[in-house]
Amino acid sequence: MSLAPADELHVAGRRIRCRVSGDGPPVLLLHGIGRTMDDFAEQHDALARDHRVVSLDLPGHGGSTPLDAPHTLPALATAAVEVLDAAGVTRPAHLVGNSLGGAVAMRLAADQPDRARSLVLVNSAGFGREVTFALRLLALRPLARLLLRPHPGIARRSERAIFHDPAYVSEARVAAALAVAREPHAARVMLELVGSLGTWRGVRPQWRRELVAAVAALGLPTLVVWGDRDRILPVRHLTNAGRYFPQAQTHLFPDTGHMPQIERAAEFEALVRQFWSRSGGARPA
Repeated sequence: MSLAPADELHVAGRRIRCRVSGDGPPVLLLHGIGRTMDDFAEQHDALARDHRVVSLDLPGHGGSTPLDAPHTLPALATAAVEVLDAAGVTRPAHLVGNSLGGAVAMRLAADQPDRARSLVLVNSAGFGREVTFALRLLALRPLARLLLRPHPGIARRSERAIFHDPAYVSEARVAAALAVAREPHAARVMLELVGSLGTWRGVRPQWRRELVAAVAALGLPTLVVWGDRDRILPVRHLTNAGRYFPQAQTHLFPDTGHMPQIERAAEFEALVRQFWSRSGGARPA
């Protein structure tokens, strides 16, 4: 099975798999490590009713060509801005990021604050050291190659770790995850990112502390949401986020895993729209 059909942009000589649709205030949707923009497919369709929505496979993920330089948080944030430029989005955008995508959104806002209108951070990296044991093992190279090999069993276990409700672990999702893992550059990109962000002990504190301090100083309207059954990044990180960003709105979804935008799609959309409306960022639904 291949990835779902999508558009394509050529940015800095690289192919970027993306979707650009709708009209209105711009929105950028950013997925997590080893994932694709398909994690935001339902939200893209819903928000594009009255927004200009851009989704993309980050460089080296899914159908997007990898970078020539190492894949790091600043490099991914810069690439995301280049995609906005190529899509003709020059106004400040609502940045919505899940997991690694949340950290990319924060990095983008910190580096280029004129491009950010608000932040929606969904089970986002950056708020604590703890991370699933499987990702920590990737910092150990002998194990990493074994764990990153494209194998149906590994793909299924990865999907099961993401969702609280096993009904979301469909054959189509497992097949798509396997297709992503089979990309020739997938393991290299994953190892570069994991190595830059953490060790076998957990997420490195240096980049986290610098990033959250830089974002807190911006005073951007911020919504942080979490699933209470997240097995990738623990729910106590939501408390940390509230401490780092005391003016942020926070929300906890019950009986929900690492991707509330999928498991609680309707509630997630309503919450985001309400946040944008109250913060003066968009028209209400």
